[in-house]
Amino acid sequence: MSAYVSAFELFSIGVGPSSSHTVGPMRAARDFAARLRAGGELDAVARVACVLYGSLGATGLGHGTPDAVVAGLQGLEPETVDPAEVRSAWVGWPDEAPLTLDGGRSIPFSKGDIAFEPRTRLPGHPNAMTLTATDAGGAVVATETYYSVGGGFIRRDGEEPRVATHPFPLAFDTAEELLAICDELHLTIAEAARINEEALRSESEIAAGLDAIWDAMAGCVDAGLAADGTLPGMLRVKRRAAAIRAQLETVEADGGRELPGEWLGAFALAVNEENAAGGRVVTAPTNGAAGIVPAVAMYWWRFMADSGLGVGNAVTPHGELVGSALLGMHAPMPEIAAMPAAPDAMAEANRRRGIRRYLLTATALGSLFKANASISGAEGGCQAEVGSACAMAAAGLTAVMGGTNRQIENAAEIAMEHHLGLTCDPVGGLVQIPCIERNAIAASTAVTAARLALRGDGSHYVSLDTVVETMRQTGIDMSTKYKETSEGGLAVNVIEC
Repeated sequence: MSAYVSAFELFSIGVGPSSSHTVGPMRAARDFAARLRAGGELDAVARVACVLYGSLGATGLGHGTPDAVVAGLQGLEPETVDPAEVRSAWVGWPDEAPLTLDGGRSIPFSKGDIAFEPRTRLPGHPNAMTLTATDAGGAVVATETYYSVGGGFIRRDGEEPRVATHPFPLAFDTAEELLAICDELHLTIAEAARINEEALRSESEIAAGLDAIWDAMAGCVDAGLAADGTLPGMLRVKRRAAAIRAQLETVEADGGRELPGEWLGAFALAVNEENAAGGRVVTAPTNGAAGIVPAVAMYWWRFMADSGLGVGNAVTPHGELVGSALLGMHAPMPEIAAMPAAPDAMAEANRRRGIRRYLLTATALGSLFKANASISGAEGGCQAEVGSACAMAAAGLTAVMGGTNRQIENAAEIAMEHHLGLTCDPVGGLVQIPCIERNAIAASTAVTAARLALRGDGSHYVSLDTVVETMRQTGIDMSTKYKETSEGGLAVNVIEC
C-alpha cells in the first residue's frame, strides 16, 4: 500500500459549505441507504433516524449537515446533485412528509429524526454519525456508524483506516521516499503521480478528468466573481469578490498596471464565497480550504503561463510540460506541433498541460498530509485544512514554474511550516469568518513559498516529513475547542448579530 491518493479522490467535485460536514455525511447517508437496498432490507424499513456526534453535532446546523443527510438518504450524490436540492432540504422538510430511500421505498420522515449530540465524542473520529433503520414495530433493521474523516472521505465503524484505496506501482509513504523514487527513475513528481494514476485510468481519461476538475474550479472562480449579495446564515456576511473584481477591472481599463496579487486574493474569496453559499465547489483537499489551490492555479493561468514566468515548453512522453522558461529553456513541442497553428489553441494546450502538472504535483504532496497527519479540521484544526491546501498549491506552482523536485518539496515545507498550530474557530459554525479571508491569505503564502523555494537549490534544514509529523503532533495536543466545534477562538469572542 502507499500514501498516494488518486487525484480524483483528493479533488472531488461536490457542494458547499463543508467537505467533512456536508459532503461526507451525504456520502455516508447514501451508503447506508444503498446498503439497505443491497441487503434486501429496504422493504422492511419504516423509519430512519440519524444522530450527529461531536463536531458534526456542534456545527452541523451551520454546515448544512442535516440537509446533506436528507439528500444522501434519497440517493443523491455530491458530484452530480443540484446544490439547490441540498440547501434547506432538512430545514424546510414538512413533518412526516414521505422520504424516498435510495430512490425506492418511501417512509415518513421528520426533522426530529435527526438528533444532535455535540458533547458525545466517539473514539473513531470527532466527526461521527450513526444511522439506524427500524421496522414498523420499532425493531432495528440495520444500524451503522460512520466517520467523516476530512475531504469528503468516510469510513464505517469497524473498518480499518485505509491509507490508499488502490495498489499503486510507485508506492511511497513519505516525501523522502517520493524523492528517492523520482531520483531513481528520473521522474518529476507529477510524472510519478501520473504513473500511479495510469494504474486506474488511461492517459486520455486522466487528461480529461484533470481538465474537468480544473473546469469546475475555474467555473467556481467565475461564479464567485459574478455574484453579490449576502451569504446565508445569521452573520449576513456580504460577498466581496465581485466588488473587488469590478475595482480591479476599472484600474486596468484606465491603463493602470495589472494587479496579480490583488486578483489572487479575489480568486480565493470568490471560491470560498461560493462554498459558503452551498454552491458547486471542488474539494481541495477540503471545502473550507477550497479556494487556495484554484486561486493559485488561476493566478498562474492568467498572469504567468504565457509571460515567460511559467513552465517551459518541452513535452514528456506522458504529456507533461518540463523545463523552465525562468532558465531560458524553450525546447520544441512535439505534441503541440501537430495541433492547428492558431496561437490561441497552442496557448490553451500549453496552459492545460501546465494545470495537469500542477494538480498532479499537488495530489502527490496532499496525499502525504492525509496519510501521515490529517486534512480534517475537526481532527487537526485549520492547519490540517488551510495548511495542507497552502502546501499543495505551493508545490504545484513551483512545479509549473520549472522547479526541481527538491524545490517543490521545499515549497510545500515552507507553506506548511507557517501554518502549524492554526486553529479552526468558525464564528457561528459557518464556513465564513475567518475561513473566507483565511483562504486568500494562504493563497498569497503559497505564492511566496514557491518563490522562496525557487530562489534556492532545494536544500533546506527542516524536511517536509518533519513538518508533517509536527503537524500531526500539534493536532493531537490542540484543545478540542479549537477543532471545528466553535467553542474557542474567534467563535466565542465575536458577537453574532
